[in-house]
Amino acid sequence: MYQHIVDTPIGWFRIVGNDTHIVTSGWINEEDALVGGPGAHIQWKREAEMQIQEYFKGARKSFNLPLFIEGTDFQSQIWTVLKKIPFGLTRSYSELAEELGDSKKARAVGSAVGENPFLLLVPCHRIIGSDGSLTGFAGGLERKEWLLKHEGAFGSEQLELF
Repeated sequence: MYQHIVDTPIGWFRIVGNDTHIVTSGWINEEDALVGGPGAHIQWKREAEMQIQEYFKGARKSFNLPLFIEGTDFQSQIWTVLKKIPFGLTRSYSELAEELGDSKKARAVGSAVGENPFLLLVPCHRIIGSDGSLTGFAGGLERKEWLLKHEGAFGSEQLELF
């Protein structure tokens, strides 16, 4: 496994993968960023850093990277739907469940969203509570709020953190 650290406006972002695919991604603390990993040339490293930097500069709205999706069929289905939520828009857990044809599965959807191993790359930050509040995000609610504001998801409206 290889890792690559990208410095973003909202903290250090680690990408971990094998020779051909990204396996997981997420924010880390500064101490972990200093640990580093093998410096081998891996085919996704340069492209991943470029796409992430483009996103934070406002020049990219989605990611096209080789992700190694490993999860249950239901989780994979949810993560695929997450990738289709457009930049600047949000969905609630219940809206996601309705898109899948069963509005009663909002909790199961929430669980699958929470297990997303590809923070930012599979945009689970675009999922909010049905009342418009910001709900759990493995990268932290402050980062979630920053990402949604960066995408213009709420315009000038005030976001509710809880």
